[in-house]
Amino acid sequence: MDIEDKNITDPLAEDEVFENNLRPRVIDEYIGQSHIKENLLILLRAAQKRKEPIEHLMLYGPPGLGKTTLAHVIANEMNAPIRVTSGPAIERAGDLASILTNMNEGEILFIDEIHRINRHVEEVLYPAMEDYAIDLIIGKGPAARTMRIDLPKFTIIGATTRVGLLSSPLRDRFGAVYRLDFYNNDELARILGRSSKILNLKIDDAGIFEIAQRSRRTPRIANRLLRRVRDFSEVMHKGSIDREIAHQALSKLDIDGVGLDKVDKLYLSMLIEKFGGGPVGLETISAAIGEDKDTIEDVVEPFLLQLGFINRTKKGRVVTPICYEHLKINLPAGGKKEDQKLF
Repeated sequence: MDIEDKNITDPLAEDEVFENNLRPRVIDEYIGQSHIKENLLILLRAAQKRKEPIEHLMLYGPPGLGKTTLAHVIANEMNAPIRVTSGPAIERAGDLASILTNMNEGEILFIDEIHRINRHVEEVLYPAMEDYAIDLIIGKGPAARTMRIDLPKFTIIGATTRVGLLSSPLRDRFGAVYRLDFYNNDELARILGRSSKILNLKIDDAGIFEIAQRSRRTPRIANRLLRRVRDFSEVMHKGSIDREIAHQALSKLDIDGVGLDKVDKLYLSMLIEKFGGGPVGLETISAAIGEDKDTIEDVVEPFLLQLGFINRTKKGRVVTPICYEHLKINLPAGGKKEDQKLF
């Protein structure tokens, strides 16, 4: 590969830079999650008053709701450095020990996808979180001995989309656990308004709301769609954005009026066309649409459940009457539906 090839813009890196530029720095700039912000402010101010690091925190909820952003906001509010890693990146206990022994007083360690930490690594976390110390085994066999290394007082902020996969001993060591909820359209519109100002976009309120209501109640998706609409506007309409331009751009991306995308439509059409609306088991759905089970559970289904388009039952997933109404098709008669393409 030529040197020039290495400088080609990586779309994923570009996304990360884009998100970082739009991230709020302090809690007053953070829009939404008001119940969390109120409790967090008390926790932060109390820690500052005592001149202590904050307790270990757990943030959980579906992807894209602002867990990483909130962790950086907390660090900024505490005027504390923050180190970022993820559960899969910490492969061995020695990796975690190396990170922890290099932490400074009051520093924050943010662990994304903390539910994917190896169980052997997790055992090193227990004394680190509770006693600010780690126990290392030196040597092998009869000559092996345990050495305890004291650590400065620091804070771990864990983030996960699957809090149920955390072991009880680890979950219980967090001083506060916060669940991030999906956003409403008004909150997303405020986020998009703020992002538009940062990006110097010409967009009216109707255009902002059109994007907001198709953003799956998720800020990350809202900002991503804003960028796609910006591209469409710059090429087709000289940069200005209104409701009609936003509608055209999002329709070209195959995103409907409530935010359903290609995968959502594939999921629903499979349930209705092939299985008469359900019930259908998760493994069958995964095989039928060619998507990983974790992706279906973590990305696709939470939004459909929020919309009330599906139900999870003991026998499997079932399409609801609300979904049939949205798709403008009749409910199946006798549990079966006439063959027709929905999308």
